[in-house]
Amino acid sequence: MSDQNNTGAPQGPAFTVEKIYARDVSFEVPTAPAIFSETVQPELQINLNQRVNKLNDNAYEVVLKVTLTCKAGEKTAYVAEVDQAGVFGLIGLDPQTVDALLGTQCPNILFPYARQLLSTLIQDGGFPPFFLQPINFEALYAETLRQRAAEGGSAQNPNENVGHA
Repeated sequence: MSDQNNTGAPQGPAFTVEKIYARDVSFEVPTAPAIFSETVQPELQINLNQRVNKLNDNAYEVVLKVTLTCKAGEKTAYVAEVDQAGVFGLIGLDPQTVDALLGTQCPNILFPYARQLLSTLIQDGGFPPFFLQPINFEALYAETLRQRAAEGGSAQNPNENVGHA
């Protein structure tokens, strides 16, 4: 028996990537051009955050926000911010599976796009290439579940905004 009906649409559970896009991009070099002559070893701070917006019963927007702040001594060399987003279709799945996909697979899909955009921004801004290391979204999601349980919240709320630092 086929998994499609007469319209060609799949029946049963489905996970689809509908759209991937850069929702917001920012790059600042507040102390240029003086910062380019600094000889201090730069220090990077990375901030990672994820937001989920339910668009309808079967579609969710997931936004992966990555902010890199590079300091040279007391001066800010640059701040690069990328909000990489995607619209994902999740049909016929139980709430726990939806929550797990939104917390793990969706950011795993978005991350390479955010990493490439950040790398390009930094290099085009006049700085050496920066390669953001892979992130274990499964471990971050597991920590989110532990935090929800500790706060007495539900481990199956796919509409909850999830932040990671």
